Amino acid sequence: MSDDLAAALALRGETENPVRVGLIGAGEMGTDIVTQISLMKGIEISVLSVLSAEHAFRAIEIAGLCADSAVVCETDRAVAMAAESGRMAIVEDPELVCGSDCVDAVIDATGNPNVGATVAMQAMKNGKHVVMMNVEADVTIGAYLRRQADRAGVVYTLGAGDEPSSAMELINFVTALGYPIVAAGKGKNNPLIFDATPDAYEEEARRRNMNPRMLVEFVDGSKTMIEMTAIANATGLLPDKPGMHGPNAPLDSLHHVLCPVEDGGLLSQKGVVDFTVAKGVAPGVFVIAELSHPRLRERMRDLKLGPGPYYTFFRPYHLTSLEVPLSAASAVLFGTSHMRPLETPVAETATLAKCDLPVGTTLGAIGETFYRGWAITREDSMKRKAIPLGLAQGAIITQSVKAGDYLTHENCRVDEDLKIVQLRRLQDKLLDNIAPRLPPTIYTAAQ
Repeated sequence: MSDDLAAALALRGETENPVRVGLIGAGEMGTDIVTQISLMKGIEISVLSVLSAEHAFRAIEIAGLCADSAVVCETDRAVAMAAESGRMAIVEDPELVCGSDCVDAVIDATGNPNVGATVAMQAMKNGKHVVMMNVEADVTIGAYLRRQADRAGVVYTLGAGDEPSSAMELINFVTALGYPIVAAGKGKNNPLIFDATPDAYEEEARRRNMNPRMLVEFVDGSKTMIEMTAIANATGLLPDKPGMHGPNAPLDSLHHVLCPVEDGGLLSQKGVVDFTVAKGVAPGVFVIAELSHPRLRERMRDLKLGPGPYYTFFRPYHLTSLEVPLSAASAVLFGTSHMRPLETPVAETATLAKCDLPVGTTLGAIGETFYRGWAITREDSMKRKAIPLGLAQGAIITQSVKAGDYLTHENCRVDEDLKIVQLRRLQDKLLDNIAPRLPPTIYTAAQ
């Protein structure tokens, strides 16, 4: 596929018919995408939506592009004229991206679940493919967005390069070979500090050119929970227990630790998502598979991969936003996705209080002070009436909540005006009569 994609993009470049990307957001991820696409053949950013044009021109400068390669636009006609002159259109309103005839695929790089929900629906309504970097939105309403994409005849995909889609490459590889999956997951990059808050990470965030809130979303474990939920909902693999195990297991011992209890490991079942906090695994992703046939295990011994029956397959890197343009290109040129959810989710990223929350507290964004994510099965989530993490922003505490407790529909009221809340209501209605749990061994490579 990569060779085919390179050839197809080269041909688009030679014929001056590039894949046209509409990008929402020019923060850290969006700036990476602007830079990466500037180096590629056969693909371009035709329209870029930002809250401030200053941020857009900063991204353009970092990418090494000339300032006059882009122009600020406020109307559809102005966007079209920019395209005719070969310049990128800078707009504030995302609708000008989602509705433009100059856009083939829309990439959401905002990290805001509600924005991601709104952008995805607008883009699909206008016949655009959607590349969702906003995993927070995907784990909340991914099943609904998949259905809407199918109805609209467009591709809905998570972006290549993030840990979930990088893990999916290994999952597809192992599954195609017929090896049952025992566990799939990632190495965690940052220390795991559940009660982390942005004020303690401002200096580090500045040093790393990050938003403190976004850094804390990684440190407090929310991002890991979200990413593992995304893998679960795309495969049928499950969290083995609430929050998963997260052992300090180095690469060479992963298959000895993330394996069944009866074989000396931690797992109560096969077919799970999990992560390790041990150094040397991040920024990689892994799949642990079982090879029971003696002939295959003989070959694995010859290849210096051990006696089995469990083996770790490992990808030592993921390129985050740098690989995302490949998803846009694949959607437009081949109609394929790198990763998308199953029709029925099996897991949820629930919401836990970071601190005691009194009645009347209005919740801020993911990665701030009040709450964090926690991966659980959909069955468990339904029993608890848990608030999905993607619905927490703007919610109001209606009964006092202790630190570490779940936020639920009984102690918290979500903001019904948010688009993502409205779409989640529709998703829940669609899934009302569908069993909350699929067998953990279910995984279909060709989705």
